[in-house]
Amino acid sequence: MNLRVILCLVVLAAGCGATAPPAATATPETLIEGAYQPLWPFASLREAREWQERDRPQGHQPWHEDAPFTALSFAQGYLGLQEIDQVVSTRIQGRHARVTVGYRSPESKRPAPAAVIHLVRYGPGENAPWEVVGTDDTTLTLTTPRYGSAVRSPVTVGGRITGVDESIRVRVHQPSAAEPLAETPGVPAGGENQPWSAEVAFTAKPGEVVTIVAVTGGHVAGVERFAVTGVTSGP
Repeated sequence: MNLRVILCLVVLAAGCGATAPPAATATPETLIEGAYQPLWPFASLREAREWQERDRPQGHQPWHEDAPFTALSFAQGYLGLQEIDQVVSTRIQGRHARVTVGYRSPESKRPAPAAVIHLVRYGPGENAPWEVVGTDDTTLTLTTPRYGSAVRSPVTVGGRITGVDESIRVRVHQPSAAEPLAETPGVPAGGENQPWSAEVAFTAKPGEVVTIVAVTGGHVAGVERFAVTGVTSGP
């Protein structure tokens, strides 16, 4: 049993981040730092290097060097979570960034946090672009399927949740598709660190990274918490 698994078991009540080590089926060419799935905005290291070496010197899309902007664009633009329009906090440590994003809460003057998005510099050098690789999950976790694993449709999606009268919706996204590949109706859930699960059928381009997102809300906002994981679509 590796150290991360031990730590996850110890802090299970608080949740465990989605960005766990990948399955053995993942290849080094498809990973960032040998461990992380490239979810967005670049589908491959080649794309990231093209921006870094060709587009960046010409001033194109400078936001790739802005971790908070990238995180917010991931939530709003890629996942389609329009309510998530606030950057609550940003923590950058070397080539890793954790950006907490959220929404305007009618119950508080401060923005309410919805997720902590994990980003990693994709490529060499200090000006390498930021790439979303997952979320650090707490009261809503998405641990099935395992981060980095290869999946086929239909897939069982699940994790744990703490909350009251929750309704968890699951969407499946792929960079090559303009719209979500699938979306489930709300799954009733709630309680203290209780399991939840749903089955999702989808059609994806084989061999590409797929982002699965679980969303809950409806108390004070349509989206109040979300968690993501990255997997690879099997043949």
